[in-house]
Amino acid sequence: MRKVDVLVVGAGPAGLSLTRSLAGSGLSVVVVEPQSAAALAEPAFDGREIALTHASHQLMQAMGLWQRIDPAEISPLRSARVMNGTSPFALGFAAERENVDQLGWLVPNHLIRRAAWESVQGQAGLEVLDGTSVTAIETGSTDNTVTLSDGRRLMARLVVAADSRFSATRRMMGIGAQMRDFGKSMMVCRLQCERPHRNEAWEWFGYGRTLAMLPLPRNQASAVITLPPQQIQELAAMDEATFGRTVTGFFERRLGDMQPLGTRHVYPLVGVYAHHFVGPRYALVGDAAVGMHPVTAHGFNFGLQSQQRLAQLINEAAGQGSDIGAAAPLARYERGHRLATRPLYEATNAIAALYNDCRLPARLLRGAALRAAHGVVPFRKLIAGHLTQRQGAGNREPGMVESWVRSRLQG
Repeated sequence: MRKVDVLVVGAGPAGLSLTRSLAGSGLSVVVVEPQSAAALAEPAFDGREIALTHASHQLMQAMGLWQRIDPAEISPLRSARVMNGTSPFALGFAAERENVDQLGWLVPNHLIRRAAWESVQGQAGLEVLDGTSVTAIETGSTDNTVTLSDGRRLMARLVVAADSRFSATRRMMGIGAQMRDFGKSMMVCRLQCERPHRNEAWEWFGYGRTLAMLPLPRNQASAVITLPPQQIQELAAMDEATFGRTVTGFFERRLGDMQPLGTRHVYPLVGVYAHHFVGPRYALVGDAAVGMHPVTAHGFNFGLQSQQRLAQLINEAAGQGSDIGAAAPLARYERGHRLATRPLYEATNAIAALYNDCRLPARLLRGAALRAAHGVVPFRKLIAGHLTQRQGAGNREPGMVESWVRSRLQG
């Protein structure tokens, strides 16, 4: 039976980023992925635009992902507004107030996936087993034995799951998860705007629906529409002209006529938080550990953080000749990632619950909460600082992150 050092389950952005972060470690890495290599090399457009913080931007640069994305497809986020119902009041954030050029960046998800795939091509010690999946995991004292759908069996000193928020291997390992089904669906689609969006993002908590508008290049926008599933199905069934008029009406013509471009994509809204991030010679990264509600647009940023935290511990153990799957470093990974993610996960769920409640007491509380947040300057600074990687915002210094990753990739 073949032995490897690290077996990564899932060739999505989180799994491939971890694989890239292990370059230069001298470890043998196998990635198991149900999709074909051709599909991984040219991922299909899925409608999702990923909001990236400054810390994520720096990590992606250090790993060589950012440079592989066409700059013409990257949209800087210069300001943001949070609106409530019909109220003219909005909670605002602006890059110029934070002394930065942009609060963050918006990048199409399929381009991030392609860049991650390209970054690991030719990586020493790496093998990708595409078109197959994990069917069983047997834990052992020195290795875990993984059975694949094609009958092959591998022994790995450490198994890392990056196989989505509905992770099959998480269940195989007996790790449960807190799942919050919001009973809504989210439609994402691109639109051509008549009026300039000025690189401003909107989060608009209406009554009965939630809207987001993400600014894209060429004065296009990504509309994110959250409604009960039946109403989403009705939207999906509309012809182009009717759909364009409907969405333009949703946004009250604030950007003029909005003409649909390309395909529409629908996703269920389910938040997931694993009860444990580690098991015997096993760890969860990305959405398999924490699957965020998109209202705070922070899911992939947490995914990048998780792989970076775990990769640092794996690389340190490999460099010292110690056990990369030992319980102690895995426990340190779990503590660190839980501390970084749990507060925002719970806050995000609370925000989503409050601002999707249309009862009168909730309506009153929604407006009061937004005005209170606007009046508390430290709160607004904390949110902006989290995006722009300001010292004291709960993140590591960017220079430390970037220099550590580069040192690993450069051997």
